[in-house]
Amino acid sequence: MNQSYINRKLTQILGIVLGMAIALWILRGLGILTFIPGGVIWLLLLGAIALGVFSYFQRRWWRF
Repeated sequence: MNQSYINRKLTQILGIVLGMAIALWILRGLGILTFIPGGVIWLLLLGAIALGVFSYFQRRWWRF
């Protein structure tokens, strides 16, 4: 696998997870999705942050 392919996929997954977390947060704040616990939204946000850090180090460290 090409390294730029992996970076592109990680960036796409980061965008999807972050977008889902923000959309859920907004919809829950508006009262539309009140049944979703806050912990799920926090897990999505922390997962997006972890993917961003992983993607950054993937680009920086050539052996990774």
